[in-house]
Amino acid sequence: MDDRKFSVLIAGGGSTYTPGIVMTLLESQKQFPIRKLKFYDNDAARQKKIADAIAILMKERAPEVEFLATTDPETAFSDVDFVMAQIRVGKYAMRSVDEKIPLKHGVVGQETTGPGGIAYGLRSIPGVIELVDYMEQYSPNAWMLNYSNPAAIVAEATRRLRPNSRIINICDMPIAIMDRMAKIVGLPGRNDLVFRYYGLNHFGWWTDVRDKTGRDLMPQLKAYVAKNGYWLQDQEPGKEASWISTYKKAADVYALDPTTLPNTYLKYYLYPKYVVEHADPNYTRTDEVEAGREKTVFGECARVVANGTAKDIQFQASNHSTYIVDLCTAIAYDTKQRLLAIIPNEGAVANIDPEAMVEVPCLFGANGPERLSMGNAATFQKGLITEQNCVEKLVVDAYEQHSYIKLWEAMSLCKIVPDAQVAKDILDEMIVANKDFWPELK
Repeated sequence: MDDRKFSVLIAGGGSTYTPGIVMTLLESQKQFPIRKLKFYDNDAARQKKIADAIAILMKERAPEVEFLATTDPETAFSDVDFVMAQIRVGKYAMRSVDEKIPLKHGVVGQETTGPGGIAYGLRSIPGVIELVDYMEQYSPNAWMLNYSNPAAIVAEATRRLRPNSRIINICDMPIAIMDRMAKIVGLPGRNDLVFRYYGLNHFGWWTDVRDKTGRDLMPQLKAYVAKNGYWLQDQEPGKEASWISTYKKAADVYALDPTTLPNTYLKYYLYPKYVVEHADPNYTRTDEVEAGREKTVFGECARVVANGTAKDIQFQASNHSTYIVDLCTAIAYDTKQRLLAIIPNEGAVANIDPEAMVEVPCLFGANGPERLSMGNAATFQKGLITEQNCVEKLVVDAYEQHSYIKLWEAMSLCKIVPDAQVAKDILDEMIVANKDFWPELK
């Protein structure tokens, strides 16, 4: 380590995940010291709810770190080393639409997969590109760690539209699962695991997991997952019902290929009928988040502001935020730590399209990620990946070409959607709902 300190911008400062990131940054000052922390959001009122509480926290716990929140791009993006991007274009109102329109048609309604993910992707592309352009204009040597969803579509868009940008697309879902794996085998955390993993974002498989002595952990993990999924049972009191179901359902996903361990999101593609049958079209994940995490986070921020002190603040670091700080540290200090990222394939999975944006382990250093070879995808995985990757490419084609047909093709090809007529019915309804966000389709 040296005596450098870094300037960090959280783009999407009004996110309910922001306080957890700040807590991690404060706890990681020895690992990754910061001199400046900035929030940027285009929704001043929402950001203010978070920022007013964080200003009190920073003054009490890190008065030496400059803190500011702004809606001005030049102020936000100037003098920045790392941008942590977590925007949600259309906010929860549009997420609710993404979930509920497909469910009306008997199709999975989920924010990153199927028609909902496609709709969200078309909204996210211009928002993320705008952030990249601001960074390149005001801090061209900065790195952007983007975890704005849906990461697969955003990654394909940035590959095409900003191929030389210093953006790294990431996702914390495999990280959360690896934290669970560590608990299952009795290790402190995910950084104690050495793993092999490949796929697309929210669409991947572990082929090998070991501890740092080389001990094979797959037999123990497989035995547990076959029975429980990734659900940790009595270790998680108060966990939201939707996540309990998701972690448990991993057992059924695993059963399809007991040679690997799956990402939880594969349940939406492999068991869509089950997902729809167990969904409430009037109370989706958005409603759960608004009644749960959003209410809790904004309530805690309001309490801190009302009391004028953060001495007993309830926010904690999360796996989501510790992963981001690990990435920043690896880049800043050229540590070559093994971490996941969504990058152009270019041979990392040998028998998959070299232009596919795959999620694989990389060694992270001063020049960003260096992909590691994961060999060939098995036939089952190759078929699924090829189909889903084509869906993602067609969505970006539709964005670039303003093409109705390309978007209809994307929805029709998607494994979650039963046929082209259902795809068209959903698409036509989605066009009306997204009139303020999507390009005009022809």
